[in-house]
Amino acid sequence: MFKFIGVIAGYYFYGFFGALIGLFIGSMIDRARALGTGGMNPLQNALRQSVFIETLFLSMGKLAKADGRVSEDEIAHVELVMQKLGMTAEHRTQGIALFKRGADPAFDLDATYTRFLSVCGHTRNLKQMLLVFLIIMAAADGAVHPAEEAVLSDMAARLGYSPAMFQQLMGMVLNQSHFAGGGAPVNREAALDDAYKALGVTKESSDAEIKRAYRKLISQYHPDKLIGQGLPEDMVAMATEQAKEIQLAYDLIKKHRNI
Repeated sequence: MFKFIGVIAGYYFYGFFGALIGLFIGSMIDRARALGTGGMNPLQNALRQSVFIETLFLSMGKLAKADGRVSEDEIAHVELVMQKLGMTAEHRTQGIALFKRGADPAFDLDATYTRFLSVCGHTRNLKQMLLVFLIIMAAADGAVHPAEEAVLSDMAARLGYSPAMFQQLMGMVLNQSHFAGGGAPVNREAALDDAYKALGVTKESSDAEIKRAYRKLISQYHPDKLIGQGLPEDMVAMATEQAKEIQLAYDLIKKHRNI
């Protein structure tokens, strides 16, 4: 009930982003009432969610244009994001406008990331999820173009990632996509290699190190933790897909090692 009131009031006073904020505030209140919890801060979470979405769409536009053209696969990926967010036709128009604005060669990310860091910068999981979603976007057409990787690296640096940390995360995300997506190599040894990379470990890692890496990754993708930090609820489904890929990679390693 409250989410519908929030959308109407937010749109009346502030337009598209007001409606988003109203939707998220109302959703959080409804969820808190359903769970009987009073410890949530709906206003703070709603602001994080609105800023997260704005940053994501602008960044996707910048990234899609990095190699000189926006591919059909990249457009399809943006459509999928909007579908998962349950955007109305009008809100989709606004989301596309953000994407196109980000794709303008003259667009500068400075103000966008300054705002993101001021609102979401202390929540490590939100920074990582933003980067994960952008890496997935870059790989939507089957490969990460060098120009796209350069833009991703710049975005990662803005979020506080060192070059080594960014490379490790990108390797993990790209290798995770081999599993739940059904694209794992036919060769078992190659598949096992990808599984280790998906968890950010190596064949030389001990069983205890592998378990620790797996538990840490699964914890980072836990729905309640992500929602609590401000990830829009509708985007948790995308995070859950990544968690499934991590689980499949870990299962392959477990089977191989008998752990």
